[in-house]
Amino acid sequence: MTFDIIGKRFWFFLISGVVILIGVISLVTFGLPSGIEFSSGSMLTVKFEEPVEYADFQQEISNLGYTDAIIQRTGTGDFLIRTHELSDADKTQIENALTTRFGELQEAQFNSVSPQIAAETAHNAAIAVAVAAVGILLYVTWAFRRMPKPLHYGACAIVALVHDALIAMGVFSILGAILQWEINLMFITGLLAVIGYSVNNTVVIFDRIRENLTKGISTDFEAVVNSSLVETLSRSLNTSLTTLIVVLALFLFVGASIQNFAVVLIIGIVAGTFSSVFIAPSLLLVWDKGEWGRFIPGHKPLKVKT
Repeated sequence: MTFDIIGKRFWFFLISGVVILIGVISLVTFGLPSGIEFSSGSMLTVKFEEPVEYADFQQEISNLGYTDAIIQRTGTGDFLIRTHELSDADKTQIENALTTRFGELQEAQFNSVSPQIAAETAHNAAIAVAVAAVGILLYVTWAFRRMPKPLHYGACAIVALVHDALIAMGVFSILGAILQWEINLMFITGLLAVIGYSVNNTVVIFDRIRENLTKGISTDFEAVVNSSLVETLSRSLNTSLTTLIVVLALFLFVGASIQNFAVVLIIGIVAGTFSSVFIAPSLLLVWDKGEWGRFIPGHKPLKVKT
């Protein structure tokens, strides 16, 4: 007995739509708090020989006049201070004051980014994501060039990766609002990795659809798509599960330096598995059957000629 996965495609669309809607509301409400790479400023990480209470540390930073500073405590007990761009003199003043109050400290890390560099970084990151998307569209379309309507395969793969990126950004926006996390270059790196991972899974399923069409296992395209999903389902789930275990280990044991990268990957692996199995092939079928009208309440299905 074959599971009818593709027959429940509009339920999968509904689930994705609800999750994306929540994420978009979060993005509109809270946005994505930008790290210094994208919004300029300085980030100073210090650690003390003796234990220091977070409240006392925060109060001391406020007393020094940095009331707008964002302070986080890392998993190793270090204090991370994010504030406006600091000069060498400002940094020295902060460290001397903290030493006087709490004892000897060690500067673990210091980064400072000017507004010009931040704007250029944000611009380059946007270009990188756009180029990746266009490249994937062209590659997938070319890879399936011998199939009827090859552009459908490329377009559906792009929709799936946009789906994953939106979910990753939406969930990260919620986490950022709750935990005061900020996006940085590791976030962009993770987002690009999610895009690649999502497309890889999607192409595997599309390739099985192509193989089954070539074999002529059925004249019904819906049956071919469903059979291809069932045949590749265990492979997709096993690959995602093993990858997720590795990324979880990175998140738990490596530390705050790759926090954004690991979190985005975790979200992206879950969303990417869902989109590659349930969204991209379903969109391919909807496009083939001209069912776009079913997305509009009260409308009858429309046959789209391509």
